[in-house]
This record gives sequence, structure tokens and C-alpha cells, in this order.
Amino acid sequence: MLIDHALIEVASGRGGDGAVSFLHDKNTEYGGPDGGNGGRGGHVYFRATHNLNNLYRFRHGKLFRAEDGKKGGKKNMNGLQGADLYVDVPLGTLLIRESDHFLLGDLKEEGEILLVAKGGRGGRGNASFKSSRRRIPRFAEGGEPGERFRILLELKSIADIGLIGFPNAGKSTFLNVVSRANVETGDYPFTTISPNLGTFYSDEGKRYIVADLPGLIEGASEGKGLGLAFLRHAERCRVLLHLVSMSEDNPYERYKIIREELMKYGAHLEDRPEVVIASKMDDEFAEARKKEFDAKLGFASFPLSSYTRQGIDEILSKARYLADVTPSFPLKEEETSAYQIYEFKEEETPLLVKKDKAHEYHVEGKAVTELLKRASFVTEEGIQRFLKALERYDLDAKLKEAGVAPGDTVIIGSFVSTYYE
Repeated sequence: MLIDHALIEVASGRGGDGAVSFLHDKNTEYGGPDGGNGGRGGHVYFRATHNLNNLYRFRHGKLFRAEDGKKGGKKNMNGLQGADLYVDVPLGTLLIRESDHFLLGDLKEEGEILLVAKGGRGGRGNASFKSSRRRIPRFAEGGEPGERFRILLELKSIADIGLIGFPNAGKSTFLNVVSRANVETGDYPFTTISPNLGTFYSDEGKRYIVADLPGLIEGASEGKGLGLAFLRHAERCRVLLHLVSMSEDNPYERYKIIREELMKYGAHLEDRPEVVIASKMDDEFAEARKKEFDAKLGFASFPLSSYTRQGIDEILSKARYLADVTPSFPLKEEETSAYQIYEFKEEETPLLVKKDKAHEYHVEGKAVTELLKRASFVTEEGIQRFLKALERYDLDAKLKEAGVAPGDTVIIGSFVSTYYE
């Protein structure tokens, strides 16, 4: 079974904390600061590979997490960098951030790599803060947290040529004949319940990928039958081979229904080069139906009998030519705002004081968020450094303006303190 949708979670590594340490050995009793920096957290990358053809391994929505950076050590030893994580996905996979449906990337080429989540920076050790004015820094920075969010994976198969048509039009049999595919066939509708891929080669050795796509019915663009499973994978096909069975009554009406569904779906599927094929020409009444069918089309369709191989060479020759001269079409998401968010962003307030209830004040804002990422509350000096950094944003004045009084509680992220004059 083809799994072409999945929802997963990714998390990059947290940066390692910087170390607070002072040189102390048998030759140096009171040395200076020698705490090393923390290592960067691991990044999360996605990589396209032809070794996978579906999203089966992602079906349970697992968490993909990179390694955290290591803490800095003594003697200016930096912590190890967290190992990066590479997640392999099939060619043709779209990565969409779930929170705002932003299209992160479209991995179409073998070996193509996309950085999805950056690891947090490592914190600086106390050796980095030594200066002529601060000889004995007793604080270090904490490592920055990594990124964590959910991603929608959507597979749209990579194929040069797509086989379309009603169920039981002979698409799977045709694919088996022209390639080494071994697709199930049968004399009943919906034999193919998910896209199958096959390949054939030109005399010059050029490879062409053919997608045998699930049969359409009327209303497919609205999700009826297996329509959406087909239409989604047809978006990458540059050429469509439209098989219309001559063993059925009213072949032209069936042809028109498929064309209507292509147009309703969007993505300009109806504008792709199309080779109309009158399939199952070995049927008793096929010749008469094809003659009537061609008259309504206004041009001659290609006759095909996969059992006698009638028309195979002519169809492949036409398909190769069209695939060679037709450029790639944009995906549906690339030409609409389906996966793009445009929003007005107001200038963020660097620091804001809010009174949530009596005698309790919360300090928020962009400046607070950034400082909290690297703050260290392990030592008193680290706490004082954090509070001093907030002074440049007039924290004290903003607290008084909000009505703070001695003894009130001030909450800044996870840091809680009591206000004094």
C-alpha cells in the first residue's frame, strides 16, 4: 500500500551550556577562568533518495530528534557538537510546516538536502567573559534551545509520463508490457489502488519513468473514488497518456468526463500534452467504436492492444518526443497561496510589563525572550548579569509605571524574584 501522506515531528538539538571553571593545578593555585564553550546542537536535515518510493516509515508520526550539544569543560575545553540528523525521504516529497502550512521545500533530485531545523548555539564559558575590568567572571551562558515543530510530508511521485483513464481501461497491462513492472491486473474496476511506477528506455539508452495511476470516476476532483490519490501524483507528469477503452459503450463520453475532472482539479493538468489512446482494440466491436470515437474527437487516436502489441512502438515514440520537448509544470502549491502565508507583522516590543493579578507582574517581550535563551541562573553573578542586561530597556521604570511596589513578585520567564527599591 502506498503511503503518500504523513505527519511527523522534528526537533533539533539544544546547545550545550558553557562551563564555569577556574584553573587550579599543582603549579597554579589561583588561576584565572578556564571554562570552555558548549557545543552546538545538531541540525535536522531531510535528504531525497531513490531508494524509497513511499512514506511508509513515517506512518506513525514519530519524532525525529538531533543530538544535543555537550557542555563545555575545564581548561578551555569546548563541548562536543551534537550529531546532525539526516532523514531520508522519497524523491518528490514536499515538506510543509503544520502550524502555518508554509512550504519548507520540495525534494526532487537524488541526494538533494534541505536544512529543516537548526540546532541551538552553545553557551559561552566563563573564560570568554574575562576582561581587564572583569577578572574573575563566575558565570557562563546557557545553550540555546533547538527548534521543535511538526511537518506534513506529502509525496507527489516523480514521473515523466502518466497513464490516465477510467478504471479497467488497460493502463496496468500497458505498463507491464512496456516496462519491467509487475502490476496486478484484472477484469474488474480499481485493480490499481495506488500509483505504480515503471521505466522504459529509448534506443539511445535514455530512461523514462511511467506512472500507472489509479482510475478516475466522475467526481474524482472532489475526492470520489480514488481520484485525489491519482490527481496528486499526476501533477509532476509532463505528458499524459489517456487510455479510453474500446470495449465499453460511449467511449467519447468517458473521455470527456476525465478531461472535465482534470480541469476541475487545477494545476493546469488539462494543459499538459496528451496522447489519446484507443485501448483494448482486440475487442469484437472495437474498430466500429474507434471510428465513431475519432469522429467526435476531431483527430485520430492511437490504437492499442497490449495483448497483440498493436500500436506500442508508435505510442512510445510519441510519448518520448513529448517528454523531451515539454518543460516541467509548476505544482499546484507553487501557483496558489495554499502553502504560503502573507501576514502583516507589527514591530515587536522589546520589553513589556503586565500586571496579571494583585502584587504579581510579568515581564515579556522580544528582548526578554532572547536573553532567556542564554541566561544562566546557576550563580548569583549570572543572575545579576541577566538583570543588568534588562536595565538597558528601562526595566525599573516600566515596573514603576505599571504600579509595582516593594515586596511584589516579578516573573521573567522561569525566573521569579521579589521587587525592592
